[in-house]
Amino acid sequence: MRARIDITEVEVRTKIRAKYLRAMENEEWDMLPGPVYVKSFLRTYSDYLGLDSRMLIDDYRRRYERPSDQEPRPIATLGRERERDRPPRGPLLPPWALIGLVLLAIVVVLYVVGNYGSKKTPMPTGSAVTPTKHKPRHTGTTTTTTTTTTTTPAVATPKTVSLTITPTSTVWICLANQAGKLLIPGVEYTTGQTIPTFKAAKLLLTLGNSSVTLKTGYGNVPVPSSSQAINLLIGPTSARPLSVAKAPNCQ
Repeated sequence: MRARIDITEVEVRTKIRAKYLRAMENEEWDMLPGPVYVKSFLRTYSDYLGLDSRMLIDDYRRRYERPSDQEPRPIATLGRERERDRPPRGPLLPPWALIGLVLLAIVVVLYVVGNYGSKKTPMPTGSAVTPTKHKPRHTGTTTTTTTTTTTTPAVATPKTVSLTITPTSTVWICLANQAGKLLIPGVEYTTGQTIPTFKAAKLLLTLGNSSVTLKTGYGNVPVPSSSQAINLLIGPTSARPLSVAKAPNCQ
């Protein structure tokens, strides 16, 4: 109000609906889609107004989020404690048995090398391409033999992937590359908005719903229908689901 900024202008510039902006102003968090959207909307709105987004998000977490009562113990730590509780194990085989196995292995290796050397024949030198011979062609009194050499070109594997995202309805998008750099920092798009094409070795994508079309160099990527956030890892040749722990962080 002090900056005399109209709420519709904020809606256009931040891509956040006016009803969500008013809900944040009135601290009516139940009107927002979820905690992930709350933090993303707070960051986007405060950055637009020139406020300290980190302070606002910390205040929201302190007032409205409940910390876990007890953190689970790491699995690796429990495994190490069990190993310490076990009695020390002795050698599985006596020393004389180990020496016998080593001598037996040496005899087998010498036997195999000797047989291989006696049966080894010189390999022909030159190209590894196998020529294809055709039957002689008779033209008059002259016989001509032709030899055709065929080679198969190697197909290069792509090292990067290009992704084009087209919203078919209102959808929240978070996109990062393989290094964790945010390319789309948690923005809500609607039908008809243009999103630039992104290119990287790998792309980590989080969608609020399935209202998008994903197009890559190797075809369209199917988007599963889900009531929760959808996480995908899109590579140069294929795409697969991505766990929540490895999803891009747009909070």
